[in-house]
Amino acid sequence: MGYGRGYGMMDGWFGGGIFMLLFVVAIIVGGFFLVRMLMKQSKTTVQTTENTALEILKQRYARGEISHEEFEKMKVHLL
Repeated sequence: MGYGRGYGMMDGWFGGGIFMLLFVVAIIVGGFFLVRMLMKQSKTTVQTTENTALEILKQRYARGEISHEEFEKMKVHLL
């Protein structure tokens, strides 16, 4: 039957080359979006913590637990 080139799934440019290229591109694009997502998530976490601390401070002042001077002093440290 011969030792020539057959028509298997991974033969030639259309079999192996394109799929390998698509695989590499998919890995690069996936990595890019993963890094963007992690960076966005870390920024959101920091902002949420700061907002939460300021909100707690406002609540303590509203309940009368701290004086106006203490409130202003603590607010400066948070911002």
